[in-house]
Amino acid sequence: MKDRLIDGLYGLGWSAVKKLPEPVANALGRQIADLVWRRRGKGVLRLESNLARVVPDADEARLRELSRAGMRSYLRYWMESFRMPSWDRDRFRTGVDIQDAHILKDGLAAGKGVILALPHMGNYDLAGAWVTTKIGVPFTTVAERLKPETLYDRFVAYREGLGMEVLPHTGGSASGTLARRLRAGGLVCLVADRDLSASGIEVKFFGEATRMPAGPAMLAQQTGALLLPVTLWYDDSTIMRGRIHPPVEVPELGERAEKAAVMTQDLADAYASGIAEHPQDWHMLQRLWLADLEARPNSSGTEKL
Repeated sequence: MKDRLIDGLYGLGWSAVKKLPEPVANALGRQIADLVWRRRGKGVLRLESNLARVVPDADEARLRELSRAGMRSYLRYWMESFRMPSWDRDRFRTGVDIQDAHILKDGLAAGKGVILALPHMGNYDLAGAWVTTKIGVPFTTVAERLKPETLYDRFVAYREGLGMEVLPHTGGSASGTLARRLRAGGLVCLVADRDLSASGIEVKFFGEATRMPAGPAMLAQQTGALLLPVTLWYDDSTIMRGRIHPPVEVPELGERAEKAAVMTQDLADAYASGIAEHPQDWHMLQRLWLADLEARPNSSGTEKL
């Protein structure tokens, strides 16, 4: 019953919100965001706790201001996502402004493959649609299997409709497919700022330890692909902004795991620079830093929130 309810609510969002006039949809998103923010639930409190690391000199009033802006940004992401299936290709091309896009274009022109690695900022689905329309290049990504399965199917169909090839995170075949796409000169996009499993690489992030996925760095080593960090943010306009950061280089010395650790720290540093500039657009409503994880009996070190 719970699974059917969740799936039904998402289905209602996709069917109803996209029919609203854009100003009405935007106002509705802000109203929902403010309602959730005022309730001070676990997600909002966790967001404030995370933002306290990002803006360590912020007092309580400033953190509340940031968390309210963060919830509005997060609901803007969802309202856009519900409406994007009804947008035309020109809206995708003109609705995103990416600084230093030439780094991506030059990397693709070199024919060695490119990996775009992003944190949970802005709207990465909109950025993906910009890539497929403005740059004119399809790409492959990975999605976590959601429950209920029908909800996962909705997300896959939605992203495939935007020109993405979507692979399931579980099942063991994703990494091999990603490597083949990159060796063929293709593009891979991965959201890569949180991995609390034992396979995650420990990094320093805003001065404290957390884990981030090893995948982007390992794929870059294995395939010779260019690894590019990307950060995204909103302003007061209808256009989403972003930046492609300089490439993460593969160290010349060290074993594969040692190189991956250095590269993942470089990714974390690039993410931190973008998040520090636009903290309200980092949609991290879950525990991230290792110090925040509760010790659990018989725990394998993984956490699912």
